[in-house]
Amino acid sequence: TPIKCDSTVRLIHVTTKKNLHSHNFASPLSHNQEVSAYGEDGAGDEGDQWRVVCTTRNDYWLRKDGIRLQHVVTGKYLHITGDTYGRPIHGQKEICCYQYANSQNIWKVDAGVYMRPSTEPLSSTRDDQSNSHPQSSSNTDHFDDEL
Repeated sequence: TPIKCDSTVRLIHVTTKKNLHSHNFASPLSHNQEVSAYGEDGAGDEGDQWRVVCTTRNDYWLRKDGIRLQHVVTGKYLHITGDTYGRPIHGQKEICCYQYANSQNIWKVDAGVYMRPSTEPLSSTRDDQSNSHPQSSSNTDHFDDEL
């Protein structure tokens, strides 16, 4: 499913299942707004919500187009600074949130996974043989070349 410009999204790290998160704390190097990973298996809070701000006149976020990610709670933009950490990874750039839109907060997709809304209704009953919770019937796909 294409992502409409001005939609609110939650970005989840594929390996750790943590959400891209921000809150009103200072980042360690630039003292802008800190960005971190938060939550367990996709669960989190309002600090995990980002608005897709398209930089073109398209109605949808196209893979080839740059976008900005605006933190819903604070209104600041996901941003890369020129500041680098000495450790644990030498030369790693600081990612933070910044109050102004500029060239250092335009992002492009290289690869990704998105969740497609389910076309099947969720069951309101549980299988009596199972002790697990019902699973979502969402489908997972990789970004295709057009979106």
